[in-house]
Amino acid sequence: MPAELKICVVEPDPDRARLIIDGLRDAGWADVTVIAEIGALARRLTDLDPDLVLIDLANPSRDMLENLSAASGAASRPVAMFVDHTNPELTRAAMRAGLSAYVVDGLSQDRIHPVLQTAIARFQVVSQIRAELDAAKQALAERKTIDRAKGVLMQAKGIGEDEAYALMRRTAMDQGRKVIDIAKALVTASELLQ
Repeated sequence: MPAELKICVVEPDPDRARLIIDGLRDAGWADVTVIAEIGALARRLTDLDPDLVLIDLANPSRDMLENLSAASGAASRPVAMFVDHTNPELTRAAMRAGLSAYVVDGLSQDRIHPVLQTAIARFQVVSQIRAELDAAKQALAERKTIDRAKGVLMQAKGIGEDEAYALMRRTAMDQGRKVIDIAKALVTASELLQ
């Protein structure tokens, strides 16, 4: 996260918006934009591209919570939501929606800074976990493709698994390519020949 955050506050009530802006400025964050119209949230956030979104709602419904989370881009930036009242279903929906912070019992000026710092830290941890999961999924998919390609070579050439891998590796080095690229080409070619 950049040192100077660009923050969007979603708050239709001007008095509460002022309280939030004052709390953010007291915490050292000056680049704050208030969005009062929830209906235009997705478009405005796309235009503004903030680093963090703070949403203040008195009594959200599950659908409103999920829509606001999707519109605010909870997967691509920290989103903190302050609500006055909740229930277990809304709390679960907030977590499923990917909110970085879901704070019940309203918003107070002295809680803004620590909650947003926690939201930023949680977002960074979740982003790292997502990246690691994506890398693991990709590695597994590549491993499966390489195994399929070895099977194609083993059957076509009547060789063992180690020999098939060595052949793919040697071919990759000779052509200046990766083993996975050779494996994909072999699998694709074998599918075309079936």
